[in-house]
Amino acid sequence: MRMTGGTRGTGSNRWGRSWGVATLAVLLAGGSAACSTPPFGGGSETSATLGGGGATTTATPPAGKENLARYYGQRVEWQPCESNQCAWLTVPVDYAKPEGETIRLRMLKVPARGSSKGTLFVNPGGPGGSATEYASLANFIVTPAVRQTYDVVGVDPRGVAKSNPVTCLDDKAMDAMMGADPTPDDAAERTAVEGIAKEFAQACQAKYPNLLPHLGTPDVARDMDVARAALGQDKFLYLGKSYGTYLGTVYADLFPAQVGRMVLDGAMPPSLSDTELSLGQAQGFETATRSYVEDCVKKGGCPLGGSVDDGMAAIRELLKSVDAKPLPIKGDPRVKELTEGWASMGMAAAMYSQQQWPELTNALRGAKAGDGTGLFSLAAQYAERESDGSYGGNIMQVISAVNCLDHPVERMTEAQQEQQVAEFTKVAPTWGRFMAGSSYTCLNWPVQSTNKPRVITGEGANPILVVGTTRDPATPYAWAQKLAEQLKGARLVTFDGDGHTAYMRSNRCVNDAVDGYLVGGKVPGGDVRC
Repeated sequence: MRMTGGTRGTGSNRWGRSWGVATLAVLLAGGSAACSTPPFGGGSETSATLGGGGATTTATPPAGKENLARYYGQRVEWQPCESNQCAWLTVPVDYAKPEGETIRLRMLKVPARGSSKGTLFVNPGGPGGSATEYASLANFIVTPAVRQTYDVVGVDPRGVAKSNPVTCLDDKAMDAMMGADPTPDDAAERTAVEGIAKEFAQACQAKYPNLLPHLGTPDVARDMDVARAALGQDKFLYLGKSYGTYLGTVYADLFPAQVGRMVLDGAMPPSLSDTELSLGQAQGFETATRSYVEDCVKKGGCPLGGSVDDGMAAIRELLKSVDAKPLPIKGDPRVKELTEGWASMGMAAAMYSQQQWPELTNALRGAKAGDGTGLFSLAAQYAERESDGSYGGNIMQVISAVNCLDHPVERMTEAQQEQQVAEFTKVAPTWGRFMAGSSYTCLNWPVQSTNKPRVITGEGANPILVVGTTRDPATPYAWAQKLAEQLKGARLVTFDGDGHTAYMRSNRCVNDAVDGYLVGGKVPGGDVRC
């Protein structure tokens, strides 16, 4: 099933969407806690200091890419948009044919409160999260110290939000895809699910035949380097969350000399195979769900029972019963039943932040009484589905277009799939069956991926700061450890806690470590634990 914010499919890994970024409301929820260890581990005497990253430069393309000079040398013209500034950036659809078709990317800038020392680019994840919307919330996504120092800029990636958005299906068809069976039990159910996936893929190919092959992360990273140069910045300063860490890592591989200060929070290492990504998320959501149930039981009156094991069993039984007999939903103009697809999405979405746990408890209490409205509401929030039945963004569609290029899948036989389900459910009894199996969308995707999992070291880049949360559901902590090990000279900041990502949503210790790096250029002398 892989979910993502950036933030893959919505109901199942078989759709091809990783669960990695939640709605901005969830991302912005969080509190502050005291630091349990010194923010720079080894102390200032053993810490390195990075030079400034905001110096202006002549906008020239990388060596060997002189044919891109017109893109790198373009002048960005900022215009007022609400209380911020907006602009358009022109990039080629195909970087191998820069003289060909072009697209425009939407950019939004929140100017620094003080004298700006450069641009900090931000990306909330997805793939498919709007970076312009994220940047517009600069007061909540970075600290006052960062706001004082940098202009905060978001660039909607190609195919996302205002940057030539990929919207293949109408709202009614999207509802059908969101609510489809994430765990088909027989040949007839599998045929029905694959039929929906084929319809989606064919619709995308019909509407975006030229753009579809060029929505993968390497092209998005190239766009970001054009944006860096067009803003006259010598180094790329960057805060990426969830899938945004994958984007940052790919950028460091393509443009290591341009990496300035880069923070990757909620890591997705490019070395992971599709199966490893799915298994990791199965384990991540299992751990996060157990943490939720433990909290629910401790508070008393938990609708799931009196112990963690009883609660986990109750969740599994609920999802199984909804699969057999959907629950009624009240008040929606179009969706009348809570299917297993909607129910599993709503339950998983609440794992992104402890602030949503009380809402989940109420939703489960309602479901136990035969009302699916609460769980559907959680799922709709995650899917950016409005009360009138419209979808506020296109993340639920473009996410597959990106992931099918980034993470190719192989078709499994029925026996292989059953074996993988057994392996996944052994380590993740609740979520394993949702995550196992190949994405039906990616199996039927019209563009063949040539990407392969690989270790990226960022050789030649400045040291990168990787942030990981120990009970992160969507980007498990082990992934942050892995990426920090693979990136040469990287430092790992660990937050011992719950929820998805850590900076500006969980812990003052994390904030201090990140700010010391972004604002002061201080590279911790060792890994930091908060």
